[in-house]
Amino acid sequence: MASMVNVQEVAKGATIPIPQQFDRSDEQLLSLSSTSPLPATTPTIDMARLVCGDLDELQKLHSTCKDWGIFQLVNHGVRSALLEKVKDGVEEFFKLPLEEKMKFKMREGEQEGYGCRKRGEGKYDWVDSFNIVTNPLHRRKPHLFPELPSTLRDPLECYLGELQKLGTQLLNLMARALGIEKKEMMELCDDGMQAVRLAYYPPCPNPELVMGLTPHSDITLITFLHQVNGVDGLEIKRDGLWFPLSFNPHVFVVNVGDILEIFSNGAYQSIEHKVSANKEKERITIAFSVNAKLEAEIGPSKTLTNNPRPPLFRRVGMEQYLQDFFSRKLNGKSYLEHMKIQHSA
Repeated sequence: MASMVNVQEVAKGATIPIPQQFDRSDEQLLSLSSTSPLPATTPTIDMARLVCGDLDELQKLHSTCKDWGIFQLVNHGVRSALLEKVKDGVEEFFKLPLEEKMKFKMREGEQEGYGCRKRGEGKYDWVDSFNIVTNPLHRRKPHLFPELPSTLRDPLECYLGELQKLGTQLLNLMARALGIEKKEMMELCDDGMQAVRLAYYPPCPNPELVMGLTPHSDITLITFLHQVNGVDGLEIKRDGLWFPLSFNPHVFVVNVGDILEIFSNGAYQSIEHKVSANKEKERITIAFSVNAKLEAEIGPSKTLTNNPRPPLFRRVGMEQYLQDFFSRKLNGKSYLEHMKIQHSA
C-alpha cells in the first residue's frame, strides 16, 4: 500500500467543504433527526441474572435477539478498573505520532492493520481503525498485536480473555433459548476466530456529508461494542428507517451477526447499522467479534431444521464464507441475502 489516507490527520486541518474523497452527500442514505424517537428503548439484558438461571431473563434475551438483534449488556462482570486501563491504552495509541501508527498499516490485499478503508464509489469512511485477528493464537500476525505498546497490549490481552469467556457464556445461553444443545453451539464456535477493532472517529465540520461507518450487518456470531469515551454515534435500521441510539455508561452493546442469523435459521436477526460523525467530539470504540471456528461449516443448526421447516440458508465452510464476504462490496445485509436459499412457492 504505497500511500494511505489518515482521517485523524485530515480532520486536524479540516475545512468546509470537506475533502471530496469523504463526501457522501450524493448517496441515498436516509438519516433521521435526533428528535425522531425509537419505537421503544433499546433493550437491556442483565448477565448476572442470566448466569443465575433466571428464566424470565432468558426469555427476554430470546425475544430481544428475535425482535431487535441488539441490546445493552449490564452486570457483565468485566472490572471497571480493567476497562479504565484499556481506555487509557487505546487513547494513548491514537495520540501517537502518525509515523508510529503507520508501523501497523494495512498491507496490500490484507484486512488487518491500521488504516482507513475505501468503500463503495471509491469514498472513505470518516474513521481510522486498527483491525487485528486475536484468536486462534497461531493466526495472530507477529507485526501487529505483539508489537503494540505495552500500555495497550497488556490490558487489551486481559480484556480479550474476559470477552472471550463472556462471549462463550452468552452463546451457550442463546443456544439454550433456541432449544439447541450446548455441544452443537460449541462445535461451531469453541476456540473460534475472534478479532478486535479499535476505531477513532474524529470530529467533522460537516458531519451530515460523511459516513462514520458504511451501513452493514456484521458477519459474526455476535459482536461486543465498547464505547470507550462514552460518545454515541451508532444508528440502527428498523422498519426501513435509521434511528440513533444512546447507551448507558459501562455497558457492552451486543449485536447479533449474520452467522448467528444463519445458525438460528432466521430466528435471530442480525441488525443493519451505521455510524454518524460528530461535529464537536471524537468517538473512540472497541469492537470485539466472536465468530465460528475456521474449520466449521456455516449453515442452519441441524436441530432447528430437523422438522417441517426447511433450511433458509446455504451451507459453506467458514474460510470460504470469509473469502466470499471480503470479495464483495460492503452493502447493508446483501451478503446475508446472498446466503439465502431461494425456495419456490
